[in-house]
Amino acid sequence: MRVRLHAAGVNPADVKRRAGAGGRSMIGPRVVPGDDGAGVVDRVGPRVPTARLGTRVWVHSANHGRPWGTAAEYVVVPADRAVPLPDGTSFEAGACLGVPALTAHRAVFGDGPVAGKTVLVTGGAGAVAHYAIELAKHGGATVLATASTPEKQAAALAAGADEVVDYRRPDAAADLVALSGGGVDRVVDVAFGANLPLTAAVIAPNGTIAGYGSDAVPEPTLPFYALMRRGVTIRLVRVFSMPPHALRAAAEHVNRLLADDVLTHPIAARLPLAEIAAAHEMAENGRAIGKVLLAG
Repeated sequence: MRVRLHAAGVNPADVKRRAGAGGRSMIGPRVVPGDDGAGVVDRVGPRVPTARLGTRVWVHSANHGRPWGTAAEYVVVPADRAVPLPDGTSFEAGACLGVPALTAHRAVFGDGPVAGKTVLVTGGAGAVAHYAIELAKHGGATVLATASTPEKQAAALAAGADEVVDYRRPDAAADLVALSGGGVDRVVDVAFGANLPLTAAVIAPNGTIAGYGSDAVPEPTLPFYALMRRGVTIRLVRVFSMPPHALRAAAEHVNRLLADDVLTHPIAARLPLAEIAAAHEMAENGRAIGKVLLAG
C-alpha cells in the first residue's frame, strides 16, 4: 500500500546504515532513509482490502530490505508494516512509534509478563528506553533506569522510572542491587557490551538481559560462568528479526495503550523534509532527548 506521509521519524539506525556501522550497508545506489512514519493510505495493491483506503496508519520498518523509506512525501510498504492509527493519536505521535516502540515491547515482554518484577532500563532517556519504561510500568513492574546527565535523568523519571542511577558512579551497581532488593529480573539494554560489567553484577538469578544495541563494544567478552551460575538468559532484540506473531502482538498492544492514552511521545525537534541532513546530525550527535521528526 502507499501512504501519504504527514510525519516521519529519524532513528539512530538510519544514521548507522548510512555510516555502515555494525556491518550495515546501503542496499542500492539511491536510498531514501527512514523506517518510521505516519499518514493516510491513498493507494492499495490487488491483494489489500480497499477498505484500507483513506485510513490513518503508523508505519514501521519501511526501509528494511528496501531502498525507499519514510523520509519522503509518500512511501510504499507491505500492508503489515502499516498499522491502523487510533483516531485520538496524532500523526506526529504515530511517527514516534515504529522501531522504538516495537523494540521496547519485545525487550520488556519477550520473556513473559513483568508484573511484580523489577526491570532495569539502561540509557533511560533514549527513544526505546522511554517506551520500555512506560510499557514496564504499565505492565506492573518496578522500573529502575540509568542515565548520565541531570537532563537525561529527568527524562527517565518523567517517563515513569521509580529510580534513576548515574551509571558512571563507582557504586552504581551496589545502588541498583539495593534498590531492587537483591537484583533486577529484567534488563532492557541499549549498550550490551559496554554495560556488561554493570548488568552482570545486578542481574538476579534466572533473570534476562535483553540487548538491542552494542555500538561501543560490538564484540563483547562474556562473563560466562558468572552468568551461567545464575541461570541468566541473554535475549538479543532486533525489530526486523522479530517473528511475525511477536510483531502483531506488539503492534496490537501498543495500539491498545494508544487508545487508552497511556503512552507519551517526547519530541526533540520538528524539521521540514528539506532539512533532513540537519535532522540526521541531531540523531547522530546523541544529544537530542526525544524523537527527531520530519514534519510539515
